[in-house]
Amino acid sequence: MDFSPAVSSPRLLLRRFISTIYCIFEIAFSKLTYWTTGACKGTNSFVAGDKLDQNKDQNPMIPTSVNYHFTRKCNYRCGFCFHTAKTSFVLPLEEAKTGLKLLKESGMEKINFSGGEPFLHNKGEFVGKLVQYCKQDLQLPSVSIVSNGSMIKEEWFQKYGIYLDILAISCDSFDEATNQLIGRTQGRKSHLDNLFKICSWCKEYKVALKINSVINIFNYDEDMTQQINLINPVRWKVFQCLLIDGENAGETALREAERFVISDQQFQEFLDRHSSVSCLVPESNEKMRNSYLILDEYMRFLDCRGGRKDPSKSILDVGVKEAIRFSGFDEKMFLKRGGKYVWSKADMKLEW
Repeated sequence: MDFSPAVSSPRLLLRRFISTIYCIFEIAFSKLTYWTTGACKGTNSFVAGDKLDQNKDQNPMIPTSVNYHFTRKCNYRCGFCFHTAKTSFVLPLEEAKTGLKLLKESGMEKINFSGGEPFLHNKGEFVGKLVQYCKQDLQLPSVSIVSNGSMIKEEWFQKYGIYLDILAISCDSFDEATNQLIGRTQGRKSHLDNLFKICSWCKEYKVALKINSVINIFNYDEDMTQQINLINPVRWKVFQCLLIDGENAGETALREAERFVISDQQFQEFLDRHSSVSCLVPESNEKMRNSYLILDEYMRFLDCRGGRKDPSKSILDVGVKEAIRFSGFDEKMFLKRGGKYVWSKADMKLEW
């Protein structure tokens, strides 16, 4: 993994120029190989290869909804975390904006900022400026954040709330002891007190609220119906605890999530118990694994098909069209799990 410091703009331009020249030579060599092999064997390899390239150009993958994990640092220690603090790198603000503009030009409609904890870096100013840029300059239909809620202040809502469509707060239990057991806490601070403060701020500053819960061995038998109905989020995303090699499983992982894992049957029991909650959106391991377009802190797409996170080259180096080919993204599963929904607060018709 690259631990090099951030590069200046001239060096970034030089790096892109070199990557472009490399790609040109690579494509030229590939074409020559097709032609030479076909000529030697008396086949139409050149034509076949050319048709494959044409199909890729005609049907490029569109990054409709992107999750940008711009930081890995977090102030919580959730035992099942699948995006851990393996680096402390964060792109400079202007380079992050450059990447976001490239994504918009490639068809992005929704950006979700995540981590780590997004409000930890520069006390929320970094993510606030990105939110403002995406809504005000790029005019994206949907801009959202996933946070544990512990670092959010009312002043942030006053400054940036107008630009944010959805704020998702992670809450795995409505029992403080269970949150402590999971690691969804910082010291003795109350995770639930923060949650309910944020609920009121979202309503006051007109930001749609979403709740994310990871169902695991410590909370799968809990009944959260009453609390979720009281909060009344626009969506309640319920995830089955997922193992990712190198993140929360395996020798190089910073977490050991094996003890948090539940069976498909236990996950289904939780879903059945909450079947009356209309905003519930369930995501099993099967639905979750490959149905997200994930960008890491270097703006590399992460391919999770092998049960780990294999990075592409950065979109800042090779562009979105080339990098996304190595994302492992399953668009059919994205649509099947309800990844496309009414995600702009202007279209939600919410009663504030």
